[in-house]
Amino acid sequence: MSERASRLVSPPPTQNKVPPPATGRAGRNLPWAIAIGVALGCIAAIFVFLPQPFFVGFVAVVIALALWEFAGACARADIAVALPPLWVGALGILVCAWQLGCEAMLVALFLTILASVFWRLMDGGGLRALRDVLVTAFAATYLPLQAAFVVLMEVRGGPWPIILFILGTISNDIGGYVAGVLLGRHPMAPSVSPSKSWEGFLGSLVMSVLVVAAGMHLLGGPLWVGVCLGIVSPMLATIGDLGESLIKRDMGLKDMGTLLPGHGGIMDRLDSLVMTVPAYYMVFSLALGW
Repeated sequence: MSERASRLVSPPPTQNKVPPPATGRAGRNLPWAIAIGVALGCIAAIFVFLPQPFFVGFVAVVIALALWEFAGACARADIAVALPPLWVGALGILVCAWQLGCEAMLVALFLTILASVFWRLMDGGGLRALRDVLVTAFAATYLPLQAAFVVLMEVRGGPWPIILFILGTISNDIGGYVAGVLLGRHPMAPSVSPSKSWEGFLGSLVMSVLVVAAGMHLLGGPLWVGVCLGIVSPMLATIGDLGESLIKRDMGLKDMGTLLPGHGGIMDRLDSLVMTVPAYYMVFSLALGW
């Protein structure tokens, strides 16, 4: 195997990269962060309105990049994530969700984990192999399986529920960022994420409720359901954010990757999305009669 191919399936350990100079109290370069965030939102919006094969392909590429970043972060702890079966399995999970539904995507997840076990056993067994397989199984569940709910959302509800899902997550981030910068005084979890405050969480809650409730009403769903979803989604997003911060701290990393200036990596943008998308899908299914 060539060196380039080897680096592709076994990425080198992620290294902390010096970010662009900070320009405000948030501790990051705000113009960079805003520009990258707007660009990502526009790209996602374009693919949401394209034919479904393009949308599924876009999700698959994003998840493949996120898995590669995750494998690089794990390499810092000498954990070998089985990327080849994980990539193939991720595509299978997304295609099964697109063409066959929930049951098929769960079967694809099981086959992905099974393939990862065999892949790792080919390199030898032991406790290290067990650890590698468990981390690979976590990656398959955390990223491709959660992303499959976005595909199901597109298949059953079209683009507008996904737009509401994206706007709800963005409003959660904006509300938390503004309230945290202007009012943040009481840290939520200082040992895990020192910059996250209770004031920021309340800002997330307010913005999320306003946006999600209005969006649910426009989609024809009950207003009270939108309010409840707007309350629950920031809680799940915060759990996802703190969970990934815990992983990064354990790995000695500031960001999971370096692909997005001002944001870190793909994984750093997906932490809130992957935790909230199952809730959005289930609520949409019940409230909109899918």
